[in-house]
Amino acid sequence: MNVDRLRLLFSRALRVSLATPLLLTGCQGEPVVEPPPRPEPTKPEPSKPGPSKPEPIDLSQHSDVSCVNGLPVLTGLTIAPAPDVLQLRTIIHRYPPSSPPDAQLITSEGEPCATAEDPQACLDQLDALNIAQGFPRICGYSIECFKSFLVTTRGDEVTTYTTADAVRALLGGIDTPEEAALLAYASGYALCSHPAYERGKVRALPDGTFSVVSIQDYDCETNVYETRHDLKVTASGVVTEEGTFPLKEGTPDCVVGRRPVGLQRGRAGDCEDARGGYFANAARLEAAAIHAFLRLRDELALHGASSELQDAALASAADEVRHTEVTLRLAHRFGATPVPPAVTALPLRTLSEVLLDNTVEGCVRETYGALVAHHQALHARDPGIREAMACIADDETRHAGLSWDIDAWATPGLSIEAQARLREARKQAVTVLRAEVAVPLDPELSADAGLPSPDVAAALLDSLEQSLWA
Repeated sequence: MNVDRLRLLFSRALRVSLATPLLLTGCQGEPVVEPPPRPEPTKPEPSKPGPSKPEPIDLSQHSDVSCVNGLPVLTGLTIAPAPDVLQLRTIIHRYPPSSPPDAQLITSEGEPCATAEDPQACLDQLDALNIAQGFPRICGYSIECFKSFLVTTRGDEVTTYTTADAVRALLGGIDTPEEAALLAYASGYALCSHPAYERGKVRALPDGTFSVVSIQDYDCETNVYETRHDLKVTASGVVTEEGTFPLKEGTPDCVVGRRPVGLQRGRAGDCEDARGGYFANAARLEAAAIHAFLRLRDELALHGASSELQDAALASAADEVRHTEVTLRLAHRFGATPVPPAVTALPLRTLSEVLLDNTVEGCVRETYGALVAHHQALHARDPGIREAMACIADDETRHAGLSWDIDAWATPGLSIEAQARLREARKQAVTVLRAEVAVPLDPELSADAGLPSPDVAAALLDSLEQSLWA
């Protein structure tokens, strides 16, 4: 879609909050002037309460999970036969993809290759490990991702364990709290990975099972941040989630943009200032968008999209690096300590899955996010925020245009049924957005950050629904 057309549609939508002719210039380029009439705002229907959940368990007899270097300890394990050494390592993957991953030793218990017949050959094999897979990864604000795995040596044999199933087989029966915590971590639950998260809890129960509690989260879709996961780990190593409980409500300021598939819940960091919390969350989601666009580039290449679309996805990832830096600075300015996003590594998807994701994350959420950024650039009382959002809005408008270009490239070749599924997904995504923007904002976010009020946001959605989403 031509970006100038998107600018024109945005200028029409923004008429709901302006009483004078609108100029949209972004960081560069000629202004677009458009004075259409102001649409009447509509209010969404209140959302229905969800089903009741079980009560959280009492934690008075739980203990903190033992951690070292931000990961569960390797002490307190009863592995039979005992290995010479047990190590927990991480792999750091950086962009560009051609860069070799860096491996780091986090913690080690025992003496490597102690019983090997050829100790030097065993040590050489240990040093030469080239592992690409691991437990669910954590991606930081830069374009780096961290994945963990276990390594043992027994005699001359060097073995790696990169999945929860492999860890379960290594541990055998789950006999100690440390084993239960390690298995929960390998299953994708944060227990001590970041200082902003509360330490995980663990307790051995009388029936031989273990209670493990993971506390983390910022859930963009439900506006709940800090969520507790109550887990049960059986003696045979089965990990089940007994309940999920919101502990602290987030602010209703969920930044809208392209979220990568595999984005795990994670919280934005504690901050009393609503502006700090907002930009901490923005930094987390901008960082996650880096990975969304890098993945999109790979998937477009897989399915035969043009080099122009692939290059645009790569350029969008570079834009998101800058956006992350900008929103990190704003978060720190307002006293927030942002937390990096966690993105689980998943296989590349089918074309139908890519298009469905593009419809929701790009044609709806990112398109609306670009419009909101323009609103902030026009209305933010804080000059630093206003300047930052002007450049972000300009980039996000191009990202939204890419989403529509992808849709235009692939949709004509789809069956009537597949096209209908995309339209229905788009309709549902708009419904979700309406529920999100209906929540009242902190006054500082409306004034200083320029976020639209619920009534204005609903009217902005009305305008886009009429011009783009109908």
